[in-house]
Amino acid sequence: MKTPALASALLAALFPLDVGAGPAPDPTVTLGSVEARKGSTGPLASRQVLTSVDVMGADQIATKNVGNSWELLGQMPGIQLTETRQGAESGKASFRAFNGEGYINGIKILIDGIPSNVNSGNQRFVDMIFPLDIDYIEVVRGTNDPRYGLHNIGGNINIGTRQGGTYTDARLSVGSFASREVQVALGREANGVAQNYFIGTQASDGYRDHDRSRKYSLGGKWFIGSDEDVLKAGLVARVYHHVADEPGFLTATELANARRASPRKNANDGDVRDMHTLGAHLDLRLTDTLQLSNRLYYNRYEDDRQVTFTDYQPGNAPRQRRQWDERQTGLLSTLTWRASERLTVAGGINAEQQDNAYRRLRYAYGIPTDFDAVPARIQNDDRYSLDNVGGYLQAVIQPTPALKIVPAWRVDRFSGDTHLPGGIRAPLQRSGWIDQPKLSVAYAFTPSLNVYANWGRTFQVLTGSTAPAYLTSGQAAFRPSINTGKELGISFSPADGTQARVAVWQQDATDEVANMPATGTTVGLGQTRRRGVDLQFNARVNAHWTLWASHAIQQAKVISAFTADGRSLAGNEVLATPRHITNIGADYRPDARWRFGVQGRRQGDYYIEERNQHGRYGGFAVLDASAGYVVSDRLSVDLQVKNLTGRTYAYAWYDNFFWGGNDQPMFSPAPGRSLFVSLNLTL
Repeated sequence: MKTPALASALLAALFPLDVGAGPAPDPTVTLGSVEARKGSTGPLASRQVLTSVDVMGADQIATKNVGNSWELLGQMPGIQLTETRQGAESGKASFRAFNGEGYINGIKILIDGIPSNVNSGNQRFVDMIFPLDIDYIEVVRGTNDPRYGLHNIGGNINIGTRQGGTYTDARLSVGSFASREVQVALGREANGVAQNYFIGTQASDGYRDHDRSRKYSLGGKWFIGSDEDVLKAGLVARVYHHVADEPGFLTATELANARRASPRKNANDGDVRDMHTLGAHLDLRLTDTLQLSNRLYYNRYEDDRQVTFTDYQPGNAPRQRRQWDERQTGLLSTLTWRASERLTVAGGINAEQQDNAYRRLRYAYGIPTDFDAVPARIQNDDRYSLDNVGGYLQAVIQPTPALKIVPAWRVDRFSGDTHLPGGIRAPLQRSGWIDQPKLSVAYAFTPSLNVYANWGRTFQVLTGSTAPAYLTSGQAAFRPSINTGKELGISFSPADGTQARVAVWQQDATDEVANMPATGTTVGLGQTRRRGVDLQFNARVNAHWTLWASHAIQQAKVISAFTADGRSLAGNEVLATPRHITNIGADYRPDARWRFGVQGRRQGDYYIEERNQHGRYGGFAVLDASAGYVVSDRLSVDLQVKNLTGRTYAYAWYDNFFWGGNDQPMFSPAPGRSLFVSLNLTL
């Protein structure tokens, strides 16, 4: 990929010959309507980070029918969806050539600004949030956001839920595969006191056999004060329960013969998942120019998963019961000083303490596997901690109205230990203080055109309960993987109501490790390089039509690494990374009552293992359509058809449980054409 040459061509094509000072640059691209938020007194907004920032508003979210909320991100530019669709282990979103397999979890997840990844970096807390409770979703790409450390390798996603306001909204949905869903959102605000409540339940028999799912979510928020007050304090609490079958993965032959079937070996597979979160918020306006923001949180994740990967008979590795019990307690505190119109300084500290347990039980061969029997062996019965302290300092310098310079520095340090069966105790890999300098610059050539560039470093540290994350006897030291990213972008508005952005980026990593804590699988990838081009365009053509399109070209390659048997991986692509991701969409509103929409999404094929020897899989192109009608001020009806053309595609992974040369791809088929009808009530 000739990134420098392409960047030069894009700049030459887009820069005007005459330039003049414009307003302060803001390269954020917004999909849908987002309520304006006051940013003059609180912490720095993400758009002031000056990287590639995208925001999707509630009007693009609330009317969508999804099995899991990570699917909503498929509407946003450059987002890769990994659709495993195995019960509660359903999938996740990623970007910037970081995949969703679970080996390299490079995307930080936040819910209302509170860290919400599990220990491995997976995104399971996202499932707690239903669409009707979401106010906006914000995606920050790149390495120059200093606010977060752990898991913030390629960027972060913040899901903002509804806070404040007075409303009573309900959404009732039924659809294909005996799907049914109820969501109720209630808000009351008066005299500086805001209360928000949400209850959601969803059930489905699933596209495949043995694919039933039942989930429940309950949330509440209580706040006093307002954005203009000296003090704003609040409490946020959520609980979530999910019981799901797992239909299992299919071989290529099984997929061709009966894609909706579930192999008999998986008849007892399933998952019971519980999650709880509690967050305390306190914002203080110390002076007219000084603002203190604090977030104290507690997350708990409990999971009991029973899974059979293959029916390979010798040994017991393919038949497992995995049990997690993770607790996270943390604090984020940010002090923002708006010294003048030309200078703002922000500094923050964070601390997180994790107290985790992981058990993995192996079972003898059986069809189906009997998970109530005595396990053949207990492979993991581990108790481990992970402690993180970090901090950052960032300045926003604006010497002229058109120029903005944002230098920043972040540091993180980790500690912890693990207790393993047999009395084994080991400390976490020693990383010391991890330095992460960053710099962003943006310049507005005209009110409708600005260019921005950034450079920054992020890091990857190993997680899990055993070696190599912890220094057990004979375990070699693993240095943190340092990611150095750079980006050049142009944000412009060709006409009123339009937004466009072109960004060219590259991210180089040292000592990268593909690490799957749940299985103890570790592959050293050494030096890697990710690079790509993001193209985005949104347009409100007139009062009736809104169009959007994006195309991400990306590539993730190994520069220097070897397999355990000495074979070089240099030049190979990092597994499960498609080379392109495309989104297109259109909304048509002929009048105040009718709404029609169409959205297309496409991902390319990818290699499914690090040696790139077993073919490329996983590509798809799907089209969704929707229609809505407003019956009255209080009632509207939505119709959504997903996978309108009935395309058949499947998620693919490489099954290495088949020892002796019988390894092969395994597949989880995506649903075919499906129909959903929803009633929206406003009381």
